[in-house]
Amino acid sequence: MTEFSLYLRLGYHHIAAVGAWDHILFVAALTAAYGVHEWKRIAVLVTAFTLGHSTTLALATFSVVSVSAAVVEPLIAATIVFMAFAAIGDQLVPPTEASRTTAMRRRYATAGVFGLVHGLGFASGLRALLGRESSIALPLLGFNLGLEVGQILIVSIFFAMGLAADRWLNVRRRDWVLILSGAAAGIGLTLLIDRLGNAV
Repeated sequence: MTEFSLYLRLGYHHIAAVGAWDHILFVAALTAAYGVHEWKRIAVLVTAFTLGHSTTLALATFSVVSVSAAVVEPLIAATIVFMAFAAIGDQLVPPTEASRTTAMRRRYATAGVFGLVHGLGFASGLRALLGRESSIALPLLGFNLGLEVGQILIVSIFFAMGLAADRWLNVRRRDWVLILSGAAAGIGLTLLIDRLGNAV
């Protein structure tokens, strides 16, 4: 196995692993509200998140920025809670036609900013894996691409679940978004409280 393929697999397993609840929940809350006909919006949201976490993943891996895990981990949990409540709010009080474009632009910006936070969390795992590698450019690229493959898989799974709930269980999309986002908010709050407690 080449060095690149090794880190590609490590990046994939880092985000798609069962224990990676924080990143999985964030991506789920970010994309839950969008259907088949809105795939472009999903693509833009995921790309904004990707650009954000790719930036800080690179900066932190090259030791340009350094933030304590005691700060980063609660922040990641907070992003889940924020995004989940934003999704719930959009269902309970939908934006008007006039404000829809502005609301989507705000959502894209939020995804990018929160991606910066998640990138710091990814970086801690990558630094531990790198050990004494003489060059980190290739491992960084492989790890980052692995993250993206895992992210696409997560989006696809939740998208398929929403489609199945709509077509076969007769669960309206609004109800599906409220269920999924409510679960993400609850778990995110639990993570946030737990991590804040551990940081004290």
